[in-house]
Amino acid sequence: MACSALLLAGCSSDVTPRAIPASGDVVTSSSSTAQTTTSAAPSGRGGDDVDIDIDVEIGECVELGGTMTAATIDNATCGSPDSNYKVVGKAPTNAECVSDVDQYYYETFDDVEQGALCLDVDWVVGGCMDFPVADDPERVECSSPGFDTVRVVEILEGTTEVNDCASDATSGFSYDERNFIVCVEDL
Repeated sequence: MACSALLLAGCSSDVTPRAIPASGDVVTSSSSTAQTTTSAAPSGRGGDDVDIDIDVEIGECVELGGTMTAATIDNATCGSPDSNYKVVGKAPTNAECVSDVDQYYYETFDDVEQGALCLDVDWVVGGCMDFPVADDPERVECSSPGFDTVRVVEILEGTTEVNDCASDATSGFSYDERNFIVCVEDL
């Protein structure tokens, strides 16, 4: 019994979870004429050859927290108060995620990446997200906005131009590689 406890302790100290924010494009303001919406955001790259501790599939959501060097991650229902990211791809390394994802989560063993989750904010049309400085986004009630809160107006595929957003959108989050924009109203 003592031997197995020692073995488990030795293994757990070498696995290091990491969450690295990707640089996201925020596009500001304008007016619009076109209004096409989608209920599902475009996907990222797929892959099953990842070896990480969380069992999650592309299209499912997670609650990501902690720090860049000591990240925490747990399964969450998409659109729920706990969910802040949606898995849009899996890759052997974070460098293999599409270039416009909002966040990466990966684990290392002896400083070798074991797999990565490619993550976008869990955007919900009509819902609100707050973006605290140096912290992960949080779903909030639109009636109680935080300092940097946005309400999702629509998600448009086939464009990255904020000018294509509905008139009540004041800015947008552009995803150039996957060619879509999340149109938001600043609260």
